[in-house]
Amino acid sequence: MAVSVQMSSGTGRWVLLATVLGSGMAMLDATVVNVALPKIAGEFGSSMAGLQWTVNAYTLTLAGLILLGGSLGDRFGRKRIFLIGVVWFAIASALCGAAQDISMLIAARALQGVGGALLTPGSLAIIQASFAPEDRAKAVGAWSGLGGVAGAIGPFLGGWLVDAAGWRWVFLLNLPLAALVIAVAIRHVPETFDEEAHGRFDVLGAVLAAVTLGGLTYALTEGPEAGVTSPLVVATGVTGIAAATAFVVVERRRSAARSDPQAMLPVDVFTSRQFTAINLVTFVMYGAMSVVFFLLVLTLQVVSGFNPIAAGTALLPVTVLMLLFSARAGALAQRIGPRLPITIGILLSAAGMLLMTRIGPDASYLADVVPAALVFGAGLALAVAPLTAAVLAAASDRRAGVASGVNNAVARTAGLLAVAAIPPLVGLTGDAYNNPSVFASGFRIALMVCVVLMVGAAVLTVLTVRDDTLSAAPPSAEPECKIHCAVTGPPLEPSGRPGLSTSDPDL
Repeated sequence: MAVSVQMSSGTGRWVLLATVLGSGMAMLDATVVNVALPKIAGEFGSSMAGLQWTVNAYTLTLAGLILLGGSLGDRFGRKRIFLIGVVWFAIASALCGAAQDISMLIAARALQGVGGALLTPGSLAIIQASFAPEDRAKAVGAWSGLGGVAGAIGPFLGGWLVDAAGWRWVFLLNLPLAALVIAVAIRHVPETFDEEAHGRFDVLGAVLAAVTLGGLTYALTEGPEAGVTSPLVVATGVTGIAAATAFVVVERRRSAARSDPQAMLPVDVFTSRQFTAINLVTFVMYGAMSVVFFLLVLTLQVVSGFNPIAAGTALLPVTVLMLLFSARAGALAQRIGPRLPITIGILLSAAGMLLMTRIGPDASYLADVVPAALVFGAGLALAVAPLTAAVLAAASDRRAGVASGVNNAVARTAGLLAVAAIPPLVGLTGDAYNNPSVFASGFRIALMVCVVLMVGAAVLTVLTVRDDTLSAAPPSAEPECKIHCAVTGPPLEPSGRPGLSTSDPDL
C-alpha cells in the first residue's frame, strides 16, 4: 500500500522532518559517542575493552537485526515499526544516560542498537512509500542532504555537550528529539505496508547472525588480554564460528527451497561474482575506516591533549567533502566505470591514514590534523558513492533492496569485527588510554595495519571490479549514488528507486 504525498505539501514537509530527525538520532549516536569515550573511561575506570564494547554493543545489535527490522516494517507497517524503534531508542538512550557502571552502559548501548535496527531502515522506506513518484528522488535527496548536515555537526555538538554538560547528555539529548519525532509522526506520517509480504519471519536466521557476531566480537576483543587459551574466549570463538556455519546452512536451504519462513539473507544474491567481489571490497575498506574513526578522536584527546570539541571536529572535513562531492563521484563512475574512482579513492584514503601517523603529543590541528582529514575525506568522497552504486547495479533490479541491505550489513559487520580485533592486537589494552606514549605507539601501528587493509582493498578492486557494472544496469535502476553516502554504512536503498525496501517480497 502506497500513498502519494507531494513534496511541496505541508504533509510532505512533516514526513521529511520526522524521518530526518528519526534517522538523525541514530546517526548522531554513531558519531558523537567516540568523543565522549575518554570521559566515560575516566568516570567508570573502564579498560580499553570496555570502550570497545561501548561502541561495538550498538553496532552488534544494529548489524545483526537491521535486515529483520526492514522486513518487520514492510509487514506490519513502516510507520508503526519506525515509531516503535524511536521509542525503544529513546528508552535505551535514557538508560545510557543513567548508567552507573560500564557494564550497564554497554547493555544499554546494545538496546540502542535494537532501536536503531527498527528505525533506520524505516525512515527511508517511509519516504519511498509515501511520496509521489515524481517527488521521491527530491525527497530522498533532501533526507540524505539533511542527514549529511547532521553527521557534520554531530561530533562538534558531542564535544560541546561533553565539555559543557557532561558525557551523559550525549545520550539524553535523544529524549527531546524522540518526543518531537513521535508527535510529528503520529499526526502527519501516513501508514504504508508491503501488501505482497507474506509468511513467517526468519527468527532463527536473526538469532544465528547475532550469536555469530557476539561470539566472534567477544573472542577478538578479550582474546589478546585474557589469552587465546582462556576457556571463555575459546568457548565464545567456537560458538561464533559454529553459529556462522549454521547460519549459512539455514539460509542456503531456505533460499533454495523458497520456504516459509523466508530466508533473511537470500544467498543466491551472491551468485553474482561482481556482487560478491564488491562486498568483499566493502568489508575490507569499512573495517579499516571504522578503526580510524574509533581511535583518532581518542588519540587526539589522550595523546595530543585536545579538548572534546576540537577532537570532535577533527573529522568534520571528511563529512563535508562527502556531502559536497559524493554525487559528482557517482556521476563520474557512471561515465567511466567504477573501478578507477574506487581504486584511486581507496588509495587516497590510505594516504590520509599515513598522514595521521604524524599526530602525536605536539600535534597541531591545522598543520597535522586538517591535511590528513582532507586527504582521507577526499578519498572516501571519491570511493564510497561508486562502491555503493556498483554493488546495487551488480544485483538484479528486483533484488536491489536486498542488495543494499546486505551491503549495509557487511559494512557494519566489518567495522564491528575490526574495532574488536585491531586495537588489542596493537597493544591498546587495559588502561592504555592512561599512558599517552603507549597509546600513541599503538595508534601508529593500527594506522599501518589499516593502510595495508586499504591497499589490499584497492588491489581487490583492480582485480575483481568490472567497469561495465554500471553500464550494464537496466535504465530503471539509476545506479549512480546521487546523494551523500554516510561513512558508518552505505545507504540502505538506492537513490531514485521507488518502492524498494530492505526485504524482498519475491523470495
